Amino acid sequence: MARAAAVAAGLAGGLLASVSGAGSQTLAALPAVTIPAATVGEARPVPAWSEFCARYASECAVDPGEPAQVTLTPRLWHTVTGINRQVNTSLRAVTDQEHWGVPDRWDLAEDGSGDCEDFQLLKRKLLAQAGLPRRAMRMTVVIDEKGEGHAVLMLRTDRGDLVLDNKTSAVLPWHKTGYTFIKREGDEGVRWVSLGRAVSPVVTANR
Repeated sequence: MARAAAVAAGLAGGLLASVSGAGSQTLAALPAVTIPAATVGEARPVPAWSEFCARYASECAVDPGEPAQVTLTPRLWHTVTGINRQVNTSLRAVTDQEHWGVPDRWDLAEDGSGDCEDFQLLKRKLLAQAGLPRRAMRMTVVIDEKGEGHAVLMLRTDRGDLVLDNKTSAVLPWHKTGYTFIKREGDEGVRWVSLGRAVSPVVTANR
């Protein structure tokens, strides 16, 4: 836990130091407006997500009073891209099998190491601490370029759904990632929703 606090404090400190210049950015720096990913009914979460929620209930709670999407301003965009980049470069990528001896375990990278979902969960925690509504940040399961299960963080904005990923420091519109989108957390409760693209992987176990 001490290592996790140190990692988070370092990330937050670096972010605050860089945000001071964000006011000079303009709307031209923001991603173009795109169509959000459509949902097609309910879906089951991966088992490791349910286990994570049993250990970190507050990380899975949905506040219906929060907005389900954010208005993307230059300052907010600077915060989002900064946290995405800093988490990606600060954590050590390691599979759950190497790390914990199990195929899939979701955590907050409390020892400074983790795989895809751990990177994204830490990003969400830091973004929530920076003031973004957790309800607008949804953990999402995809099939990646290798045909494997992978987890990303979907930020729902007035300019479309954007993806934070540990494989790149570029925050991209969902349809430009090259991934097949399977399902994500819903924004009305703890249930997940289907994105209607393919059969869901059982685990999200790659780096």
